[in-house]
Amino acid sequence: MVGTELITTGEMRQADAAAIRAGTPGLALMRRAGAAVAERARALAGEGRILVLCGPGNNGGDGFVAAALLAGAGLPVEVALLGPRDALTGDAAAAASEWTGPVLDAGGADPAGAALVIDALFGAGLSRPLEGEAAALVSRVNAANVPVLAVDVPSGLDGDTGAPRGATVTATETVTFVRRKPGHLLLPGRRLCGPVTVADIGIPDAVVAGIGVRTHVNGPALWGATFPRLAEDSHKYTRGHAVVLSGPAHRTGAARLAARGALRIGAGLVTVLSPASALPENAAQLTAIMLRPCDGADDLDDALTDERLNAIVAGPGLGTGAPTRDLVRVAAEAGRGLVLDADALTSFSGKADELAGMIAAGEARAVATPHDGEFARLFKGVAGVPAEGSKLARARAAASVLGAVVVLKGADTVIADPDGRAAINPNGTPWLGTAGSGDVLCGFIGGLLAQGMAPFEAAAAAVWLHAAAALRHGPGLISEDLPEMMPEVLREVLEGLGAA
Repeated sequence: MVGTELITTGEMRQADAAAIRAGTPGLALMRRAGAAVAERARALAGEGRILVLCGPGNNGGDGFVAAALLAGAGLPVEVALLGPRDALTGDAAAAASEWTGPVLDAGGADPAGAALVIDALFGAGLSRPLEGEAAALVSRVNAANVPVLAVDVPSGLDGDTGAPRGATVTATETVTFVRRKPGHLLLPGRRLCGPVTVADIGIPDAVVAGIGVRTHVNGPALWGATFPRLAEDSHKYTRGHAVVLSGPAHRTGAARLAARGALRIGAGLVTVLSPASALPENAAQLTAIMLRPCDGADDLDDALTDERLNAIVAGPGLGTGAPTRDLVRVAAEAGRGLVLDADALTSFSGKADELAGMIAAGEARAVATPHDGEFARLFKGVAGVPAEGSKLARARAAASVLGAVVVLKGADTVIADPDGRAAINPNGTPWLGTAGSGDVLCGFIGGLLAQGMAPFEAAAAAVWLHAAAALRHGPGLISEDLPEMMPEVLREVLEGLGAA
């Protein structure tokens, strides 16, 4: 998982301090950072005028280094500083001393007409909203409609949450250092940053590992080591048996979408458990997927005496209320892999503690997949789960309360484990905004649980693969297309992992 880490602003300070203690001067780190900014700026600006806006801290120091290197390469560079030059201290002051050109007052800086603005005003650790002269400058930059290269994060953006703190620069691109920050991936930060380049400034991977990072960017590098592979003697019974609970007649499509997803992602067998009234409807549209009757919690309990049924998907189209809660109780207390979505979560609105108790009683390997509305209903009034604010913090708190992996869905889906690990998904796409796509995601998670993946890795893999399938298909996507794209996506992933 080296390289997948997303480091908070506090962790970045720890990494800087550890590198300095190990013998790398802070000014050396700043020079490397400035050089990375200058390199990207040359590619963006061509031969045009570059305006470097420097702030009063180390972010501004990076800007001074970049300005000196760009001017040394013969490019037309202007530097404007927010605040008095004699107020600079430490490494930032040393970097500024190496700039021999004039330093303009940022209050009068005019970004209009520049080929590129380098935003080196404030970094990811900004602790309060921009105001006064700084806010006015940001507004002028945004109004100028010129390319902007942000240093670390766009000024005004909270690097930990991706939330703007008042006026915030809209960057064309961003250069950050060592690792990306959560705010580079969480919305609206992802949109405000543009493409992000991560520059190596000489802080070793061992230093990053030593600070105990718990947040990662989602992708094959995170979960590939545990992704299911087939052996020569693999067969359908070694690949797990997923069960999907169907809703009543005329509400069965969601369960079939989930079942198809579970089958396509590799589960050896998949069974839809269906109310008797819906058996003809389901039977008319299922072939490789098996079907058996299930008219309530007692029938589910009977079915689960077969321990080969090792993953259960409950929620899509299931209906809400006490009967669904009873089904979830039986499923949770059976101690299998368990995916809860849609109606299964809505049935526990305001009853998150009751659901947590069921999961704990059976020690189920559980994954809950709420969107924001379901999340708000489930955790309304639950102490310790924020109703708003950082998506990462909300998902982590919910996972801790529920005792289950929580997949808080959206364009910036967060996957959080009760142990504190979390991943932010980078490849979400609006093509997934179509009816039934969440049902397929449930099936993907259930299919991976059936094959033995741990809940956090199964959820993370399913989320990434789900988006990859949508991106592969593109325009015109409907939910039925997602399972059918999976063979191509899986082939590419497995080849990348050296397992095809």
